[in-house]
Amino acid sequence: MEKIPILRMGRLLLVTIQVDLYDRLAESLEADLVQMINKTGARGVLIDISAVSIIDSFMGRIIGNIAAMSKILDAETVVVGMQPAVAITLVELGLPLSGVFSALNVEKGMELLRSKLTNMERNVDGSDDGSAE
Repeated sequence: MEKIPILRMGRLLLVTIQVDLYDRLAESLEADLVQMINKTGARGVLIDISAVSIIDSFMGRIIGNIAAMSKILDAETVVVGMQPAVAITLVELGLPLSGVFSALNVEKGMELLRSKLTNMERNVDGSDDGSAE
């Protein structure tokens, strides 16, 4: 069975889907990605779906599941490169992908993830706790 590569870029993981996802490949990606987050301590996941032209409710749920599991493991998820037809299909299927952030392309997605990580670190450090002195 083929695998979708998961690349580590510092504290981030990059997944570029270049093939049509069938059910077993999508489930394999979900499991592999969660294991990689756990193994590496990644804080962000960027999923590039620019080559995906068709999506169904199962694939939409897989993306939502990845985001939910990533969040539990303290990582944010950003999906980039969504084709208009894919966005329309997700909305028509009633799959809002809650917990999934989106950006136009990989560059903007990386900026978004880095910004979110910086904000998370500020909040953990207590330097941005909202209290007045």
